[in-house]
Amino acid sequence: MAEKGNCIASVYGYDLGGRFVDFRPLGFGVNGLVLSAVDSRACRKVAVKKLALGDARSMKHALREIKIIRRLDHDNIVKVYEVLGPQGADLQGELFKFSVAYIIQEHMETDLARLLEQGTLTEEHAKLFMYQLLRGLKYIHSANVLHRDLKPSNIFISTEDLVLKIGDFGLARIVDQHYSHKGYLSEGLVTKWYRSPRLLLSPNNYTKAIDMWAAGCILAEMLTGRMLFAGAHELEQMQLILETIPVIREEDKDELLRVMPSFVSHTWEVKRPLRKLLPEVNSDAIDFLEKILTFNPMDRLTAEMGLQHPYMSPYSCPEDEPTSQHPFRIEDEMDDILLMAASQSQLSAWDRHSQFPIGDWQEAFCAPGAFPLCDSCHSLPPHPGLPAAVAPCPDWESALGGQSVCVCVCGGGGSGW
Repeated sequence: MAEKGNCIASVYGYDLGGRFVDFRPLGFGVNGLVLSAVDSRACRKVAVKKLALGDARSMKHALREIKIIRRLDHDNIVKVYEVLGPQGADLQGELFKFSVAYIIQEHMETDLARLLEQGTLTEEHAKLFMYQLLRGLKYIHSANVLHRDLKPSNIFISTEDLVLKIGDFGLARIVDQHYSHKGYLSEGLVTKWYRSPRLLLSPNNYTKAIDMWAAGCILAEMLTGRMLFAGAHELEQMQLILETIPVIREEDKDELLRVMPSFVSHTWEVKRPLRKLLPEVNSDAIDFLEKILTFNPMDRLTAEMGLQHPYMSPYSCPEDEPTSQHPFRIEDEMDDILLMAASQSQLSAWDRHSQFPIGDWQEAFCAPGAFPLCDSCHSLPPHPGLPAAVAPCPDWESALGGQSVCVCVCGGGGSGW
């Protein structure tokens, strides 16, 4: 059996040395393949996710995922034991030396998607799982993290003790509430059927509310055994939403009339409100869903508010619903990019920075206008956060007025912020 497991590891290109044995295919995470294995040193079954680090983009995503999952520590989040390099090497913070990394994490018996394939859950089970999902989201959001890919296959269940854990943070993103991120977020890649109206209309402008919309869709699916909005494409997805979810705010009506006038009713009345679409769901659950599945994210319950809703009252326990004591800040995104630049200091300035397009730097810094590179020497403007290994542009002049303006005078003329 051990030989067969090792053969499977070899087929999938897993190279972790002799510590991990009895590999079995488990599934796919958004950033890599996942196998189960037995950790012979710790004497426990684990899930092993392989991350390929072939280019700057995959490196950036891996660095972000590893940074996030290492800090998150909560009962309703899949636990990560360690992150290793080839042959089980300790990364020691030097991810850039390797072409692959392995996330060793808690092995879960099944996921919600597989559970739902076996039949509809009882309402009490659905309510218990929704409580745990919101409990985990409250912690995640308090850490200034968006999951961005909540769906049943990323929600793991222990059928023995009915514990739910959120997993696969491959698309997760740090969003500091003290900064505007509008225009600097990459497209929200939430699976289509769990994508909020705002995400469908403006894929680069979203908040923590996108996770709450997905949670509402998942609750409806647990209560009925079927997906709430299962459009074949994005346009049909929006059409299904508009048939059920009322549009209240004038700014939303104006936008819809501008971008998809043929899909809205002149009376703005929905054809199939949730109560009609889900006749088997009781009124208490419908009231809860109506407060989560709002068209405008500003009207949507937060995870913390959801935990306080009467529908969650059988399980609500505010003193046992912790928040993160070490939330991420905008600097954590900046550090990733600066670390990547510093670790490649042996390259020329051009080679080093050409691997990180302006858009990637802007996405990482996230502040309005972001931090530009000099068009000539391809260096950053002077900033107190720059490590010693990253030399700033030597001739960058800054003039502060009503709006910050930076002008490079070394011959390039970098963009202002």
